[in-house]
Amino acid sequence: MRYRCLVLDHDDTAVQSTPTVNYPSFVNTLALLRPGVSYSYEEFVGLCAEPGFEALLREILGFTDEEMEIETRQWLEFVRRVTPPFWPGIPELVRRQKAEGGLLCVVSHSFDENIRRDYQAACPEAMPDAVYGWDRGDGRRKPDPWPLEDILARWSLEPRDLLVVDDLLPGYEMARSCGVDFACAHWGMDAPPVRARMDPLPCIHLETVEDLAALQFGKAE
Repeated sequence: MRYRCLVLDHDDTAVQSTPTVNYPSFVNTLALLRPGVSYSYEEFVGLCAEPGFEALLREILGFTDEEMEIETRQWLEFVRRVTPPFWPGIPELVRRQKAEGGLLCVVSHSFDENIRRDYQAACPEAMPDAVYGWDRGDGRRKPDPWPLEDILARWSLEPRDLLVVDDLLPGYEMARSCGVDFACAHWGMDAPPVRARMDPLPCIHLETVEDLAALQFGKAE
């Protein structure tokens, strides 16, 4: 394998969470808190990329702290009921990573319990060696470098041993801050506003999960 440790994002990189969880939950929240306001799926994806989901809620929709708490509760209720499917090829890739003695870590803005639940449902034999989710708190979430710094120290790795795979800018910024290779997962949030932001970045660009498998393990015979 090319990288001893794969560091995967979760939402829309490993699992198809925006179409199955995040957008439907957002629609429900709008119906409750901003009736009459609506966004198409593509508009939602674009706004999540720029200015970002929190800015969409705070700055564009003007959510108060109380409304932010309601939104979070709505999302948690939705995500508890719906397990997003993995992108085809990801379960096989992580199984091979673990089977060949590699490390698998997840750095995500999802909650730890939901990430572990999704892996348990799809590939229980390839559970992550470590999960760095939203629960870690301020200063320990991407784009902060702490998750990668902890991985490097915990397993005595060098930056060249890691590959961060993510579909959005925070993952790139985290990887760059630690001198770690970054691969942009274009199969995830593949919408024009996202491509406009991610395409110019000086990193590895992957169009498909098969491209990631070829990078990590070499092309199939």
